[in-house]
Amino acid sequence: MSNETYNPRLTQAAYQAQPGGPLDVDKEFYDRIGDAKRSVAQSFVLPIRSGKAWHVKKGQICRITTIEGPQVADLNLWNAHNPRERLWAASRTRQLQRAHVSIYDRLWSTLPYLRPLCTIVGDSLSGYGSGGNGKGGGRDAEGAGVHDLLGTRCDPYVNKMLTGLDFDYHCHSNLTRAIIPFGLVESDVHDVLNVFQATGLNVNDQYFMKTCPAKKGDYFEFFAEQDLLVALSTCPGGDLSKPMWGENDTNNDNEDPTLECCRPLGIEVYNIPQDLLANWTPPQPNGQAYKGGHALREQAWK
Repeated sequence: MSNETYNPRLTQAAYQAQPGGPLDVDKEFYDRIGDAKRSVAQSFVLPIRSGKAWHVKKGQICRITTIEGPQVADLNLWNAHNPRERLWAASRTRQLQRAHVSIYDRLWSTLPYLRPLCTIVGDSLSGYGSGGNGKGGGRDAEGAGVHDLLGTRCDPYVNKMLTGLDFDYHCHSNLTRAIIPFGLVESDVHDVLNVFQATGLNVNDQYFMKTCPAKKGDYFEFFAEQDLLVALSTCPGGDLSKPMWGENDTNNDNEDPTLECCRPLGIEVYNIPQDLLANWTPPQPNGQAYKGGHALREQAWK
């Protein structure tokens, strides 16, 4: 056992939000956005074990709702005009924001763009657990938080490796099918935000997943900072109340016990009054500020 004394300074966030800086969010503005009157631009139901992609215009709000009860969802985002700019979820967003996101957190894009694709403005689970501020940050008795950036999507390759069986409705496959009509391919699928998913790290520093804490009518919504292509998968594990791998998993004896844990999700895209956006400017790529050349021009070090 270590004899070192705990020093809270050493556990401060590595990436600090300085006043007026790119990580300093105008909370009053996003509160007004979240509270704004709305009109529905799109509305549909995403069936169980399926995927769908759709456009959300900059300045619109997109809401994901558990219309029948708990259900985990895997989210991908792209700039609608440039699929090379896409969500950088499990690395940079996790570093710049936190491992479990909620209100005021932003989902950031890949290099060299590095800008917010969207900002979270509504989350009925923002008070989950204890120790948070009512806008996320809470942890439950097992140390889990909700809306997960620690893990990523389930996929048929890991499933085949672990079970020896083929299954075509993992989130990776659902997202692949969803984006093909938009001219994208499997390699465009990327690390996800696991919406409504409660996760953490156990005493052995291993990733764990808990039963989804959402109830019927819970929601998660974001404000589009760019024109977006959004894709979502209803996870084949449903609410994750039954294990997908390991002891008592879904593959024993060709059974499918998680099927009964699966529920559809509701999707709505809203327009908001344009006067709210009069002084808003979509974030520009932070990568444009970098004028270096990645040291491709040799430099002599003294």
